[in-house]
Amino acid sequence: MKQTHQITLASSTVVSGIGVHSGDSVKMALHPADADHGIVFLRTNLPNGVDRLIDARHMNVAATELCTVVGDRNTGAVATIEHLMATLSGLGVDNVLVEIDGPELPIVDGSAAPFVDAIDAVGLVATEAPRRALRIRRPVRVDAGKAFAELTPHDAPLRLDVEIDFADSAIGRQRWVHESHPRAFRRDIARARTFGFMRDVEHLWKAGFALGASLDNTVALSEDGVVNPEGLRFPDEFVRHKLLDAIGDLALAGHPILGAYRSYCGGHRLNYAVLEALFSDRANYELVELAPRREHAASNVGAPAFGNSLR
Repeated sequence: MKQTHQITLASSTVVSGIGVHSGDSVKMALHPADADHGIVFLRTNLPNGVDRLIDARHMNVAATELCTVVGDRNTGAVATIEHLMATLSGLGVDNVLVEIDGPELPIVDGSAAPFVDAIDAVGLVATEAPRRALRIRRPVRVDAGKAFAELTPHDAPLRLDVEIDFADSAIGRQRWVHESHPRAFRRDIARARTFGFMRDVEHLWKAGFALGASLDNTVALSEDGVVNPEGLRFPDEFVRHKLLDAIGDLALAGHPILGAYRSYCGGHRLNYAVLEALFSDRANYELVELAPRREHAASNVGAPAFGNSLR
C-alpha cells in the first residue's frame, strides 16, 4: 500500500450495535470516498427528516465529556466517534463516508478491533492523489492541574507517549509509547477496551451516560479489581485504551500528524484542547506533501521524505 498516497476502502462495509452511552441501536456503513474527501459523517434518520453531513474535524467538536461528539446536538450530531477515528487513522485511511442512522457509533466490544475487522473484510485501495500531513513546527501545550498534553516537532509519523495515574490499585500508574504504523496499531492498541468504575454507574445513569454499558463492551472495575470474568486483554489495557482514544481524537486534525504527542492523566478534553492550541497560530504547523522515500540517501533511510511545504 502506498503510504504516500491517499487511501480509501475498496468497498462498503457495515457495523451494527448499540451506543455505550445512549443504549440506542444503530447501523453504521463505511463507504469509499474520493481523494481529498476526508472523513465525513452522514447523519441520517433525524427527526426533521433532513440528513446532515458533518466533517470529522476539530472545529466541529461539540462535547468531550466521556466521549467525543461532533456536529450540533440540535440539528444532528454523532457521539463516541473516537474508536472509529482511531481505526481509520491507525490503518492509514484518509477518505471515508460514514453513514449512521443514530446519535452514537456502535460500541461493539468496547475496542477498535471490530472496526479493524470490518475494514479488513473489504480491504483498502490507494488513490493517485498524494497524501498530505501536518508537520508540527513549534511545541504547543495545554495544562489542567497535574494533567497536560503537548505536541512537539518530530519529523516522522506521529509518536504518542501516554501516561495515566489512577489511585485505584487495579490501574495505578501506566505508560505506553506508540510509533504510528498499521502493524503496531493492530498488535498493540486496537484490542484495548474502554473501562469504567462500578461506583460511578448510578451517577452516570442519572446524567444520561453509560445506558448501554455492560461487561460485553466495557472493562468494569470494583473495589476488588476487574469484574469481567475473562479478565484483561493486556496487563496494561487501561493505558493502551487511553492511547487509542488519543489517536482517535488527534485524527480530528484532518491530516496525519508528523510530530510527537505526550500526555499525562489526559483524556478527550485535553486531546481536543491541544488541537485547539495547535490551530490557534498558523506558525505552529505546516502542511506538507508526503513523497516517496529517497532510498539512495543513506541519511534518510527509515525517515519520511517530504515534498514542498503547502503553507
